[in-house]
Amino acid sequence: MHLEKIKVHQAGRFDRYFIGFLLILFVFFVAQLPHLAAVIAKVGFNQLDQLDTVGILQALPSNTTLVLMLFPFAVVMWLILVLVRRLHGLSPILFITSRSSIDWKRVRFGFLSVAVVTLFMFCLGLMVAPDDFQWNFDPKSFALLFVIAIFLIPLQTTAEEFFFRGYLMQGLGQLFSSRLFPFLITSLVFGMMHYGNPEVDKLGSLVMVSYISSGLFLGMITLMDEGLELAIGYHAGNNLLVALLLTSDWTAFQTNSLFLDVSSPNVYVYAFLPLPFFVLLLYIYSKKYGWNNWRQRLIGSPKA
Repeated sequence: MHLEKIKVHQAGRFDRYFIGFLLILFVFFVAQLPHLAAVIAKVGFNQLDQLDTVGILQALPSNTTLVLMLFPFAVVMWLILVLVRRLHGLSPILFITSRSSIDWKRVRFGFLSVAVVTLFMFCLGLMVAPDDFQWNFDPKSFALLFVIAIFLIPLQTTAEEFFFRGYLMQGLGQLFSSRLFPFLITSLVFGMMHYGNPEVDKLGSLVMVSYISSGLFLGMITLMDEGLELAIGYHAGNNLLVALLLTSDWTAFQTNSLFLDVSSPNVYVYAFLPLPFFVLLLYIYSKKYGWNNWRQRLIGSPKA
């Protein structure tokens, strides 16, 4: 079992992970400073406190903002790999998966599965309420967005998986014998990380159901599959499709996407619509990869 192998290798030493957590948070904060400096240069220091989250996102050209937003995640992704190797003495492969090598077919299937679901949901929405969508395609801006997204969004999403379903979950695995607590804590922390998103300001706290359920879903597929591959593929596919396909003036990703959402958003749709698709994907993954012993793998104390 993956978590248990890591615990045996690390001899239950949480102190190393605590040091790593602090270093990751510090570097992530420092890596955000170029974005802050660019916004200050644009609007002036005295005007900064008058900007809300959306105002900060819209202060610079959208592609510039996207690069500066994604840059800290790229730095953190490589930092985690360095910590895994230097601080913990783990190979990147052992950190990522219980298998002898990274299963890129799993990464690809995770990506394609969410891409199909996202496109289905978008096409359904377009057919049911076409007036809610506005064609937003600008060839030059979209081409630049496409290049940025293809290279940087997978780094952003992989960094989040490395941190939450990898480093944080494995670190908490040093403290607890049961998988339940690493599973729940990482899922809740992942959800709460999004509390500062403009979607929460726009729709209210109920939309957090979507973020926390996403964390639970990603935690489940990581624990059931004994590796990060499916979660890495799913997360990259989800964010990449969102960035390229649809944007609005109140979401975290302010991009030159193909379509602009001009509807009045419904918090219940955003909070609860993903849930049946999570259940569907769990069923598909479980059948494809022969998952069993759900209780033991999610909340039990399996042997290494």
